[in-house]
This record gives sequence, structure tokens and C-alpha cells, in this order.
Amino acid sequence: MNRIYLDYNATTPLAPEVEQAIVANPHLFGNAFSLHQEGRAAAEAIGAARAEVALLIGAADPSEIVFTSGGSEANGLVLDAFLGEKVVISAIEHPSIMEKAHKQPIELVKYLGVDEDGLVKMDELERLLHAGGARLVSVMLANNETGTLQDVKQIVKIAHAAGVLVHTDAVQAVGKVPVNAQDLGVDYLSLSAHKIHGPKGVGALYVRRGSPKIQRAGTPNTQGIIGLGAAAKLARENLPKHAASIKKLRNQLRDGIQKAIPNIHINGSQEHIVPNTLNVSFPGAEGESVLLALDAEGIAVSTGSACAATNIEPSHVLLAMGLGAEVAHGSIRFSLGPETTQAEIKHTLEAIPPIIDRLRKMSTANY
Repeated sequence: MNRIYLDYNATTPLAPEVEQAIVANPHLFGNAFSLHQEGRAAAEAIGAARAEVALLIGAADPSEIVFTSGGSEANGLVLDAFLGEKVVISAIEHPSIMEKAHKQPIELVKYLGVDEDGLVKMDELERLLHAGGARLVSVMLANNETGTLQDVKQIVKIAHAAGVLVHTDAVQAVGKVPVNAQDLGVDYLSLSAHKIHGPKGVGALYVRRGSPKIQRAGTPNTQGIIGLGAAAKLARENLPKHAASIKKLRNQLRDGIQKAIPNIHINGSQEHIVPNTLNVSFPGAEGESVLLALDAEGIAVSTGSACAATNIEPSHVLLAMGLGAEVAHGSIRFSLGPETTQAEIKHTLEAIPPIIDRLRKMSTANY
């Protein structure tokens, strides 16, 4: 069998339609800020892509879309805009948010806890905002490791009642579930092209009209933005037909693992979750060892966030959810995509049990 790719949350393959859109426009090399014909042509193409991104996330106007180099930069732009001001972030945010927060004076960052399902504690949010002084709340819409979906609409309601702005990192939600920035009510929203079958190195930040402006300097990445626009169009058109089939395969994988392997832990809410993600802890089997063993079998998975792949520490997300360090360290993230097949899930279910059994026999703990 060909290799099986189950790491779509890390990155997705470039869609043929997106590649075609990029290579079909090599003549658009002009600087979009230039007033000559070449510049105007590039600006027109960027405008068309901006409109597609706005449609994908339900923005009120394309002018609310700021193009970036990816989701991490979009997140960073928001945090940088509130540098020196008090912010509230969840304890399970993406590394791009956590690292920015860690550089702030400790008294200016308040961390919002989550329950065992990875859902933020709304009563704790109300207490933190009631204390006063906060200018921004940042809570991701879908967690990159567990897939847990937050009730961002309720978070916005609480925050706006306290006069606080809201940012959501929607990188892992866009293209997997319907995302409407106006319905959510957020002030800022981040997304990335390479999570929705677009090119790497390009993303976008939604800035709601009336919110403090966030701008980005530099010459626009015209070809990358064209690719993002094409990917946004595909994601909008394909979401309804792909979500149900991906969810079915994800559930087959989850149920098969539960049936075949004793003493495992499914991490994250199974009710409020994107359809493609499954995070499983295998106590007694180190996550990196499981990953490498599966890779040797031709199956690509992840131990957590690809942006923290070199970090050997247990996942901060799973620790925040109350898992012990040893259990958290034995966690694997499976993330499926439209190309995933039932045959691939069947083969994966055949490969995992003997790997876990072998690794547990090597462990000093009794499982």
C-alpha cells in the first residue's frame, strides 16, 4: 500500500485546482502597490482572492481581510497590537500565541483554564474580565491538537459585555466546519492557506470594521494570495460534501482503536469537535516511539502541534486538560482529510495494536 497520510492538521497537500490557479498567472509579477498596468493587474488578482476569503469566513466586506505569511503571523500581529496591555488567553492556545504571551510582563497576561474536555471555563473568563483592565481575549476556535471546538460566540458575548475585544485563531476550524466571523462576533480571526489545501507561506487576518486597525507592511505575495483565494473557494464549495464522510472515517478509527487496544484515553470533547481530528493517549507507549513505528509502517501521524515538533516536553494542551505528564507524553494525533480512504483506516487499525503491544512490553510500567 502507498503511504498513508493522517497529519492534515499539520499541513495539507496542495489541491490541483490551487496549483493551476498559481501557475496560470506567472505574468502577475507586478507590485500591487504600483500604479502602472502591471501593478494594477496584480492588485486586481489580489482583490479577487480577498473577496473569496471574505466569502469563506462570512466577513462583511473584503476590506476586512489583511493578508499575512500564515496563521502564526496573523496571531502575532494581533498580540503585538496589544503589546503592553492586559490580555486574557486560554491555556491551550497555539505556540504562536503562547510564545508572544510569554514575552509579556507576567502581570499583563492572564491564562484562562479549561476543563477535562478542553473547553474553556466560562465562569473563570467572567471572573478574569470582572477584575478589569483587560483589552483583549484570545481563544482558538478549534484546538490544533485535540480538535475541540470552543463556544466562541459565548466568549464574545461575555467579553464584549465587559468592553473587551476578542481574537480567535480559526486556523484549524476554517474549511472543516462552517465559520462565519459576523455570526461569531469576533473582532479578529486568523486563518492559513496550507491548512485548506493552499500554498504554504500565506494566510489572512480578519479585522472587523470598527476594531483597532492592524496593518502589515511589505510587498504582497501575489502568487501565494492567488493560491489562498483558490483554496478558499474550494473549501467553501467542498465543505458540505467532505465533512460527513471524514467524520465517519474518524469515528471508525476511534471506535476501532478503543475496541482493539485496552487502557487508552481519547482526548478532547467528542461532542464539540472538528470532524477530522482524533487525539489518543496510549499509556505505557511513548508518543515519539509510536509516531516513528507508524512511520516505518508507512503511516504519517503527529504527537501534537507541528509548530512544536522539536519540543520533547508533554503537550501543554493535554496538561492543561488535567492529564498527567506520562499519559500526555504518550499521545498521538490522527488528522484526516478528503483524500483519506476506508482502506487506509482499515490498514491503520491493523498496524497500531501490535505497535502499542510491543512498546508497552518494553515499558517498565505495568499495562
